[in-house]
Amino acid sequence: MATTVRRAVLTLPAAPLGPENPLPGLRPLDEQHVVDERTRAALPRDMARQVGHAPLRTLLPVRVLDGYGRERTPADLDTIVIENDRLRATVLPGLGGRVHSLFHKPTGRELLYRNPVFQPADFALNGAWFSGGLEWNIGATGHTTLSCAPLHAAIVPAPDGGDMVRLWEWERLRDLPFQVDLWLPADSDFLYVGVRIRNPHERTVPTYWWSNIAVPEDERTRVLAPADEAWHFGYERSLRRVPVPVSGGVDRTYPLRGAYPADYFYEVPEESRKWIASLDAEGRGLVQTSTDTLSGRKLFLWGSGRGGRRWQQWLTEPGTPGYAEIQAGLARTQLEHVPLEAGAEFSWLEAYGPLAAAPAAVHGEDWAAARAEAEARLEEALPRARVDAAYEAWRPYADHEPGDPLATGSGWGALEVLRAGYKLPGTPFGEATLAEQQEPWRELLRSGTFPAPDGAASPPGPSLVAQHWRDMLETAPADPLTEYHLGVAQWHAGDVAQAVRSWERGLQAASSRWPLLRCLAVADLDAGNAGRAADHYAEAIDDLCRERGDGEAWRAATAALGREAIAALLAAGRTGAARAVWAELPDDLRGSGRFRLVEAQLLVAEGDRAGARALFDAGFEVPDLREGAEVLGEVWARTGDDPLPDAYDYRMRPAAE
Repeated sequence: MATTVRRAVLTLPAAPLGPENPLPGLRPLDEQHVVDERTRAALPRDMARQVGHAPLRTLLPVRVLDGYGRERTPADLDTIVIENDRLRATVLPGLGGRVHSLFHKPTGRELLYRNPVFQPADFALNGAWFSGGLEWNIGATGHTTLSCAPLHAAIVPAPDGGDMVRLWEWERLRDLPFQVDLWLPADSDFLYVGVRIRNPHERTVPTYWWSNIAVPEDERTRVLAPADEAWHFGYERSLRRVPVPVSGGVDRTYPLRGAYPADYFYEVPEESRKWIASLDAEGRGLVQTSTDTLSGRKLFLWGSGRGGRRWQQWLTEPGTPGYAEIQAGLARTQLEHVPLEAGAEFSWLEAYGPLAAAPAAVHGEDWAAARAEAEARLEEALPRARVDAAYEAWRPYADHEPGDPLATGSGWGALEVLRAGYKLPGTPFGEATLAEQQEPWRELLRSGTFPAPDGAASPPGPSLVAQHWRDMLETAPADPLTEYHLGVAQWHAGDVAQAVRSWERGLQAASSRWPLLRCLAVADLDAGNAGRAADHYAEAIDDLCRERGDGEAWRAATAALGREAIAALLAAGRTGAARAVWAELPDDLRGSGRFRLVEAQLLVAEGDRAGARALFDAGFEVPDLREGAEVLGEVWARTGDDPLPDAYDYRMRPAAE
């Protein structure tokens, strides 16, 4: 059959994503992939330089997604299906362009781990993420903020004369447009993926990319890559060089032989072909290869311990097989950001397909022989020269303008193009995509004034923080809403003192005070002033509770500010004030799993260990429990001496001695 591209619908049990958190992300969520200065000093010079290059100090201008739950009902997800007589790839354009399935027809095998549910969890840089499939991670260390966001999608001509699916968006953490082109040549066993990241600015921008492939795992699954060493990163937040495959007496290329979740970033020699494969007991599975620009390779494993197994269950449903992740990136490790010069671009080609190798060699004790067998079979199936040629053939097509639209992403790229007049062949960001969130900023661009909201009061919309928007806010009329957004932009730029001054000026005339008070509270926490932060939080939550209206935006603001306020008051030793905030919250909010944990923390602080223990015994789930978080174990330990129950065991590292 000729290669076809069509729309389809996939029905899955799905938890609703929920609204955005209206509170600006003045600080990043707890990202696990960080190392201390002493560790960094021991790294190779180039790695140390990139590890320390432009880490995030805020999530701005992106908003946090933490309004999802755990109750799943059947939902229809729009898909794009790319198919020839060998492969069928199913893409989710509304969820970061994730490739949900890659099905090999001749063998009847699913090559990816295909999650049977859509269940958001707190793994992305901005919260909501889901497991399974093949995802495109751009921005900064961690899972992309676009994990659960829509991308633009359309059909463009493929290099072989057929159709190609283009996905594109404007990545907002680094202000960079990117595209992902997917096509299946006729009779090909491999999905080709062309990727391009462009820097349209007059400054160098830190860049990050990792293609993340979820693959099925069992006791005999082995991951192979062309390396004899790797950088091991565990959730103890240490980075150290280890041999491959055996480290600490265990063959770490078998994901289930490790006890705890861990990353292995392979040291792939510069001259080697870039590839990674996950093969089962029969020597069959998936292989990924690329042109040399995408030089990094990684294995992430959950391990066989209780915490890793619990996370696997949390991300899907009982009875579902587990998975590991094999990945490919721009640098040796995910802790690094690579400079992209002004006006320059990174581009490369990846290929994904089946691999069959001799099981005796793949699973033999001779690591060099196992690697050689896998690489030889890859060369037979898809020669390295063919991948390089496919990349060269694709490059002229990367600028082709999209044809038939398949999906629509955000309007943020259109706003940037409208502001700066960028010429970005192949990735149009048309004015028709501008929507409600962009409209105030379009008005600021047009008139020099940031408009007051129309109609009933509502939480402020998202802030923009790049220098050009900050400059416009500084010259706009200084009303309270403008001062609020200006302070957010100044905070993002590192000008903390000026941000605080802007927020304090805004308070003098503000009718809605809580957004400004919350920003001042975060600044207090950042300065180590717990008492003043508690004061500001208490005043902010009182003001919000007086002002709030109906609707999901107000509910999201109340939930987010309520949790922050109670945490700050408890940290300041003001247990009674924290209990008073609790009493102001709506009953249905207090009954949710998120606030059951807050209630347990309150009870422990009040000295009611039995009451806190009763909450645990009754059972609750915290939908947005953060990757690597140990709060459940910490609160449980304060209720008594019993071992932590399995249901609350999400530990991703050995217990501290």
